[in-house]
Amino acid sequence: MRAALDQAAKGLFLTSPNPRVGCVIVRDGQIIASGHTQRAGEAHAEVDALRDAASRGVDVRGATAYVTLEPCSHHGRTPPCTEALIAAGIGRVVAAIEDPNPLVAGKGIAQLRAAGMAVETGVLADEAREMNIGFFHRMQHGRPWVRLKIAASIDGGTALTNGQSQWITSSAARDDGHAWRARACAIMTGIGTVQQDNPQLNVRAVATPRQPQRIVVDSQLETDPAARVLAGGGTWVITTDAHPERAGRLRDAGAEVIVLPTDGVKINLTALMQLLGQRQINELHVEAGYKLNGSLLRMGLVDEMLVYLAPCLLGPAQGMARLPELAALSDRIVMRFHRVDAIGDDLRVITRLNDF
Repeated sequence: MRAALDQAAKGLFLTSPNPRVGCVIVRDGQIIASGHTQRAGEAHAEVDALRDAASRGVDVRGATAYVTLEPCSHHGRTPPCTEALIAAGIGRVVAAIEDPNPLVAGKGIAQLRAAGMAVETGVLADEAREMNIGFFHRMQHGRPWVRLKIAASIDGGTALTNGQSQWITSSAARDDGHAWRARACAIMTGIGTVQQDNPQLNVRAVATPRQPQRIVVDSQLETDPAARVLAGGGTWVITTDAHPERAGRLRDAGAEVIVLPTDGVKINLTALMQLLGQRQINELHVEAGYKLNGSLLRMGLVDEMLVYLAPCLLGPAQGMARLPELAALSDRIVMRFHRVDAIGDDLRVITRLNDF
């Protein structure tokens, strides 16, 4: 199963919105074929592994398929993987974890067993779910797994009071941040960051077969049509203001303008997350300023924080998030450390606010 998880990791930047799945086919303790899920609409892991076997002239009848997620049993963009495994004569399937997709959710396992195949589950289930944390979260909660990325000094500063922020962390940390961008389905920022930094909001520091969807939260449609975040078209601009002239200029620049209700003042972020879930966004990577960061945290919409800490002090500076003053420590936002790693001269600290 670890070999199958290694295969799944090959699809880390590739499979969105489908889960990253790996499969190895084993006979007499030896791996005779392997595969992983390709782009959406192309082969799933099981079919990719069966094709690998066929290309080498390997007979898979009676062999065991180790797969990191329950084989699908429904017709989507591709035919069911259960049918491919049955037709190939696979004798046994070991699935790490059941598929949370209601269209599958145990039906694949039942279909394999009904065909006389031995099926086992629960092998390295935690690792398999971690590989697809966003997919599981979307299927179970209807919204993406939200990862808030921040680069800061050791005293929590993310920019000087004059707005200067490039660069607090090292190039190694910035490159690592691009790898996290690449695995996300979408990257989101706010209008303040667009106006202050004019970011491209894409993946450049690592090789990737696809670019994540770009999203700008802009309640008053203040995005400059010449902003770099719109280059190439396709950016989603989320607003509460259907101002026809401003919206028309942004659409002419290739953006999709999406109007959402307000929470009384600004964009209803809960409604936004529901929309992103409907649009099959599994992992949402947020790189924004302290205002949007604070709003997401106050609403309980952040699942994970990805914080790069540089060994420096900024003194008076913009902080990580605008949060209300607390009257009691019991009101603080509680997180848990998930992991801490050295990245170049900096620390990468991952904390989690939500488990599921």
